[in-house]
Amino acid sequence: MTLHVAGEARAGLTQNVSRGGLCADLAQPIQTGTDIDIDLQLVFDANTTSDALRVPARVVWCTRLDDTYQIGVAFRPMPAQLVQYLLLFLRYLDDGERAERFRHEPVLDKRFG
Repeated sequence: MTLHVAGEARAGLTQNVSRGGLCADLAQPIQTGTDIDIDLQLVFDANTTSDALRVPARVVWCTRLDDTYQIGVAFRPMPAQLVQYLLLFLRYLDDGERAERFRHEPVLDKRFG
């Protein structure tokens, strides 16, 4: 993902994304309350990504985490068509996680036989 803050683009990695916002790791802090735009991209493999989906957001918290910063953002109101694109984006993520989750056989804790 790329965050756009006061005309500056900053790269980051998302930790999780939901309908209401996301959590991300960044190299530099962003002040709580700052309005930003976020370009989200799906990564299909090492060389292939989706087109960016730009969504408006506001930083609601920022915490130092070792040598980086973790931020939480809430999505700001957006047009209905952009909401539909975001939901499609999230459905793709959910399907991918579900497929990965069920790809492996369940592991039974040895204590329970």
